[in-house]
Order: sequence, then C-alpha cells, then structure tokens
Amino acid sequence: METKEQILPVLTDILVALFELDEEEITLESKLYEELDLDSIDAVDMIVKLQKLIGKKVQPDDFKNARTVSDIVDVVHRLVTEK
Repeated sequence: METKEQILPVLTDILVALFELDEEEITLESKLYEELDLDSIDAVDMIVKLQKLIGKKVQPDDFKNARTVSDIVDVVHRLVTEK
C-alpha cells in the first residue's frame, strides 16, 4: 500500500466494512461528512483501523483538515511514504 492507487481500494473496503456504505458511493471526491454521513466518532474509528493497517502511530491532527476521501488518501500516502 505505497501508492495512492493502492490506498483507495483499501480505504473503500474500510468504509464499506465499518459504516455499511455502498462501494459505488465512494469516490475520491466524496465528502466524508455531507455525502458519506460520517461523524467525528466514525472518523476516529476509521483512523484507528488505518493506524493498524499502516503500522504507524497516527495523530488526530493528521486528519483534522480532511474533508474528502481524496484528503484521507493523501494523508495515508504521506504517512506510509515517510521515513
């Protein structure tokens, strides 16, 4: 899971599994709160799951400005490619 193209399907699987969303609803442009109807508790659950997958400590501040699926993909990409 090193490229953004590899991260999106993993993130999609997480969103489907955790929040019972339809896979077809999830695009890079999907707005987390308005379109996917996630709330702050959902965001924490997603971050915990992502942290386990990437094997790195994730700070809530890393995601504080994330508003779309693309934003999440960008943050995860940055975290997995950091040395």
